[in-house]
Amino acid sequence: METNRLPRYDVSDNPTHCCPRFNSQGWDEQELHFSAKRFVMAKTRSLCHVPLNMHSVFKKTLAAIDKADAQEAEQFIVLSHDPSAWAAEHYFAVNRDVPGQKMLQLSGDYLTKVFEGPYSDAPNWARHMTSLVRSRGKQVLKHYFFYTTCPTCAKYYGKNPVVAVAEVGPVATSHGG
Repeated sequence: METNRLPRYDVSDNPTHCCPRFNSQGWDEQELHFSAKRFVMAKTRSLCHVPLNMHSVFKKTLAAIDKADAQEAEQFIVLSHDPSAWAAEHYFAVNRDVPGQKMLQLSGDYLTKVFEGPYSDAPNWARHMTSLVRSRGKQVLKHYFFYTTCPTCAKYYGKNPVVAVAEVGPVATSHGG
């Protein structure tokens, strides 16, 4: 895949007028390559990894991104990472800086895998991703998840597709001496 490009995010099938029905075509086991790819970072509070204020944070962040016209609809992804049981970080892909928002850039190689199921399956998905990455001769540097559908839309659609995204790197080798 071309550097800093994402698989196509299909927004055409959106009967809820909230989250489009996720089309996983092109997302499963896709290699992504980022070089200073721009993201807006937002943080949420959690209780034992369960988000508490995700809806309000996402609403505010997406509004700022929309106001800045900083996102291509078909290049959408939000990478979520839990640095602790009490907080989560969310990285919204953008194509330009967004005023008033914390900006960051990611560089590196990533591998995706589409899963389906409840949020509580995330530890199993992370283990599966680690195995998949190792089978390709690499190691996981960091796990992210792209929650493609909010809980209300997941209920409407009857499924909850999630894309695991692993930042990958070469396997560390020890040198004896």
